[in-house]
Amino acid sequence: MAQVEGASHFPAKLLRRLLGLPEPGKDQPLELTIEREGGRETWTRLFENGQMRSTLERSADGKHLREQLGPMALYFTLSRDGETIDWQLKRGRFLGLPVPRALLGSVLSRSTAEHGRYVFHIDTRLPLLGQLIAYRGWLEITDERE
Repeated sequence: MAQVEGASHFPAKLLRRLLGLPEPGKDQPLELTIEREGGRETWTRLFENGQMRSTLERSADGKHLREQLGPMALYFTLSRDGETIDWQLKRGRFLGLPVPRALLGSVLSRSTAEHGRYVFHIDTRLPLLGQLIAYRGWLEITDERE
């Protein structure tokens, strides 16, 4: 289940569509599928109000986790505090071109395990646009290979 929030003005809606992000809505059923191929993972998140697909892999320099969301590549460092993983946005590229860090805004991205569930909280805010997207909730972990 996920709670999805985001600004309701046209520029935020347009950018969410461009990046393949879901639209806001409360209590959205959510399904996550992870496909692994070599050192790359494709995460497909099926929300009630849209699908979000991204590709995750180690960056070429080996220092970051690179997430590709449509035309946007985001580079994160990960830190661990007990059971919690904190993703810290370091830089981004749009259509292969560097984006000034100030334009990337702030990203809160945390995940942990609680009571056998994967719990997550993501909140992305951009200068002038405000909250692009925030989603939080939980997933019950299953493995279809069993």
